[in-house]
Amino acid sequence: MSRIKEAFAHGKAFIPFITAGYPDLATTRAVVKAAQDNGADLIEIGIPFSDPTAEGPVIQTANVIALKGGVTTDQIFEFVRQLREKDHITVPMVFMTYANVVYSYHEGGDGDRNGSDGDDCGRFGFCRKCADVGIDGLILPDVPFEEKEEFQDACRAAGLDLISLIAPTSEERIAKIAADADGFIYVVSSLGVTGVRTKITTDIGAITRKIRSVTDVPCAVGFGISTPEQAAAMAAQSDGAIVGSAIIRMITEYGKDAASEVGRYVKRMKDALR
Repeated sequence: MSRIKEAFAHGKAFIPFITAGYPDLATTRAVVKAAQDNGADLIEIGIPFSDPTAEGPVIQTANVIALKGGVTTDQIFEFVRQLREKDHITVPMVFMTYANVVYSYHEGGDGDRNGSDGDDCGRFGFCRKCADVGIDGLILPDVPFEEKEEFQDACRAAGLDLISLIAPTSEERIAKIAADADGFIYVVSSLGVTGVRTKITTDIGAITRKIRSVTDVPCAVGFGISTPEQAAAMAAQSDGAIVGSAIIRMITEYGKDAASEVGRYVKRMKDALR
């Protein structure tokens, strides 16, 4: 069993999303520690990207500010290593980013390397580095199921789980996507981009029943969840809940003092799932 699956082995999982480097890596570090200390079962860390197509305005803005602050992929790798080695972060962690970040990765330098897969660059170099620093999985929302193989082979070679996404529009593809999933399945609750929603109308139960008919890989629901009541409702029909925009809004409001507020929020959300 992968460490990601273990995160779902003791009840409903709560998964916070945090943009690395927003507003700076010191704040991200404090928020990650507060999230683990208050019950987060798995932590999703966003590597900032200049064109985050799946993200709403809240997380888009966080990406822009983090990048303007100078955060780099290599800095984020070293940041995760320190979380593991010095801060005793033991819960599974996954990166959420975009295909170009993976393709263009070159250790110790920026810029596109034309998708080269040499020892220190491209898909295989990126995934090896993830495993080396303590990352457990990878979420690439701009890679469709039909194109995932070129990333999946790099992930599996490094021992990472490539997390599959299933959306309300997946329909007849749900079973196919689920049958090939690793780690956990990210169920997208709503059409459009990330962001807080007052009401989630998608029939999550119907989606999860299709998933469970072909796999025992756990599934967690994200996009639009912000309240304990929403989290409990979504987790009741799945194996967990993912929250991003509500946490980033909190970091925007409280800045470098956000960790304690995020910690209290994570505790409320986790308590709602118990």
